[in-house]
Amino acid sequence: MKTFGLVGYPLEHSFSASFFNAKFSQEGIDACYVNYPMERVEHLRQLIAETPGLCGLNVTIPHKQQVIPLLDEVSPMAARIGAVNVISIRREPADASFRLKGYNSDIIGFTQSLRPLLTRPHTQALVLGTGGAARAIIAGLQELGITPLCVSRRPQEEYCGTPVVTYADLTPSLLASHTIVVNCSPVGMSPKVDAAPDIPYEAFTSAHIAYDLIYNPEQTLFLQKAARQGALAKNGLEMLHRQALAAWDIWNAQP
Repeated sequence: MKTFGLVGYPLEHSFSASFFNAKFSQEGIDACYVNYPMERVEHLRQLIAETPGLCGLNVTIPHKQQVIPLLDEVSPMAARIGAVNVISIRREPADASFRLKGYNSDIIGFTQSLRPLLTRPHTQALVLGTGGAARAIIAGLQELGITPLCVSRRPQEEYCGTPVVTYADLTPSLLASHTIVVNCSPVGMSPKVDAAPDIPYEAFTSAHIAYDLIYNPEQTLFLQKAARQGALAKNGLEMLHRQALAAWDIWNAQP
């Protein structure tokens, strides 16, 4: 039986195991998906060496950046983003060696879920937060021909090559000119559902898209407040599903 899995820490609330094991069961695939809680990513290659049936891995926080030096190869897009969330494992049966290549499927999930919403010219976007989650979103927006501007609590000149303003700098006119707003921060995530990013919600219009990477709750306060002004509101669940399916395609691609 082939084994796939997830490395990160902690993993109690991970979506991946239930998603993939349900997929394997429904489609009659002889495989299983296992969580591998790992506080120190330095043990990754040892885990793979000791688990001969392991064919592919997902990577989640806090290891998406720290895992890169342990890989033999990184896809150009993952290198550009500076984060890996999918690892393909190519084994050499003759000598039990293996090669690891890193990819980023977050950008695939994001662009595939956002693209159908772009029914009118959307040229500029605000990216709320400058944590690791924002890396793939910035690259995804650029892939779609949209210019991102990051919003941070702390002053800084740029993040991943993108200009940064603070929340204090975020005026209604600035939000009005940036018709996509993506929340990449954890603000509003369960259980703290009564919180929302501090932005001028009155500037949202029916021309805006409010996109939240959070999917628990389904409708964050950020999305609710934007929707009240007529904005199209979307959570991160479709992105999550699409990035998982993209990982499956990567694991099953021919070498």
